[in-house]
Amino acid sequence: MKSTLISITALLMSTGLASAAEPIVGHWKTTLGDTAAIEPCGSGFCITLKSGKHAGGKIGAFEGGDGSYSGKITDPDAKKTYNGTISVSGDTVTLKGCVMKVVCESQKWSRQ
Repeated sequence: MKSTLISITALLMSTGLASAAEPIVGHWKTTLGDTAAIEPCGSGFCITLKSGKHAGGKIGAFEGGDGSYSGKITDPDAKKTYNGTISVSGDTVTLKGCVMKVVCESQKWSRQ
């Protein structure tokens, strides 16, 4: 019983470490100067604003790994959701949201 509990604990800890090792996970400074947290959720990653006028709002859900992710991003002012991608390079994430893959906008956020 004790060895089973230790095995389960080790498995849970290693799963948490694997998620924390994803380069997308962390706190990011948005173009408006707000803080956004990108954290594991479900089978992917969620973006939640931690400061600013939309603090507490979930603005994205992405899946992927190794610095390249795709999913949905929401403009909290317009209350519209777009297909999007995120790429990570060092301490910078580049978010790109598109309407029908024709009209796209991108932003670069820096790690805090």
